[in-house]
Amino acid sequence: MTPVTADTDAAPGLDTDALLDDPDIRIIVCCGSGGVGKTTTAAALGVRAAERGRKVVVLTIDPARRLAQSMGIDQLDNIPRRVEGIEGDGELHAMMLDMKRTFDETVEAHADAERARAILENPFYQSLSAGFAGTQEYMAMEKLGQLRARDEWDLIIVDTPPSRSALDFLDAPKRLGSFLDGTFIRLLMAPAKMGGRAGMKFLNVGMSMMTGTLGKLLGGQFLRDVQTFVAAMDTMFGGFRTRADATYKLLQAPGTAFLVVATPERDALREAAYFVERLAAEDMPLAGLVLNRVHGSEASRLSAEQALAAAENLEETRIVDQAAGKAALCDPAVTSPEAPEPPLSPEPETDPTSEPSSGPAPEPAPKSAGVRESERDPASAPDRAPENAPAVAPAVPAAPVVPVEELTAGLLRLHAERMQVVAREQHTRDRFAALHPEVPVTEVAALPGDVHDLVGLRTIGDRLATGSGSAPAESA
Repeated sequence: MTPVTADTDAAPGLDTDALLDDPDIRIIVCCGSGGVGKTTTAAALGVRAAERGRKVVVLTIDPARRLAQSMGIDQLDNIPRRVEGIEGDGELHAMMLDMKRTFDETVEAHADAERARAILENPFYQSLSAGFAGTQEYMAMEKLGQLRARDEWDLIIVDTPPSRSALDFLDAPKRLGSFLDGTFIRLLMAPAKMGGRAGMKFLNVGMSMMTGTLGKLLGGQFLRDVQTFVAAMDTMFGGFRTRADATYKLLQAPGTAFLVVATPERDALREAAYFVERLAAEDMPLAGLVLNRVHGSEASRLSAEQALAAAENLEETRIVDQAAGKAALCDPAVTSPEAPEPPLSPEPETDPTSEPSSGPAPEPAPKSAGVRESERDPASAPDRAPENAPAVAPAVPAAPVVPVEELTAGLLRLHAERMQVVAREQHTRDRFAALHPEVPVTEVAALPGDVHDLVGLRTIGDRLATGSGSAPAESA
């Protein structure tokens, strides 16, 4: 198969600062597959936009609550809370979607007090609002519509739900709206409208498979709960469909911009390519691609092949395998620059050329009087140690000294692995650029650690703004 290549110099760059500064852009939606850094990207964009003078709210649906930690907020909930520490004239607020509370607010806003209470206390509604498939995505779009209608913020940044598919939140408004306003609910409501055994007979005839399953698993109480729920929400079904359509049009409006977030991995960019195509098919405005955690190297002129060849040449010299050299390198007595002198002999020194004295042998001079003895290390004579002297710890064997050649070869191999990662990521980016040359791209160099405060978010914001050119090097 012929490899796909692209002229990366011709690929357009994404100017995130121009996007954030544009007063006509009121909504930015960060989307992509799970684990690519959507939450961090949304938070970093929010910090940068606020510090450039805009009044921003960031809506996150990530249950890990990393956004609250990085912004110094003890807890995020369904109420926008101001983030302290923002530099500049703008403001930043952050909130985390409370799915059930948003659903409750929707009911309370579109039903009178008595009907709203009946709905909120209904067991079927409580199950639906807490965990029905698609409810989280629908409520994220519902909350987006509420925030936009308030017209309190210059810019709303949405971190989309951590769904299995990055496309779920696009389908959710229509899917849930169709469910609540569709044939399924109407058929469940039919027995209550027809009444008595005739109604149950109709249900058994028209929906025998469903009735059998529900009867075995949940019984008649479930059907009664559904009927009560439908009766209470009968006037709201059309409203769900209307709001779903309005939210969908809001996502298509010129004041909305989608940012697809991905990492330079094959699966993530395949999902990103699919998302780009879907957005185009739905006529939704795509601002560009944010490519997260891109690796680089300050020594990129040294290729992986050259680094491996140099490492092999060092290892083939076999210098480190020479027994004598190896022993010498590992011997503390040889390698230590301050090796202790051998202990002095306790016997008095005599001149071998001198004649023996006929008189009695002189007594040896006190050891403290000798010049050489005065240079002796006090630690080598514990019997002469001064009073109250600290105990001397036993000597620790010196660690083996690793030869320079071995260290150099190891570093060269690490560099070769890094350059192989860089080459693989570049090939993956080139394939995406060849398929979608019209999509502006900005690259965010990988950080050596996790982002956990405003300083880290500012760093990400800087890299978002400066990554539209060549891939920046990683300083890790």
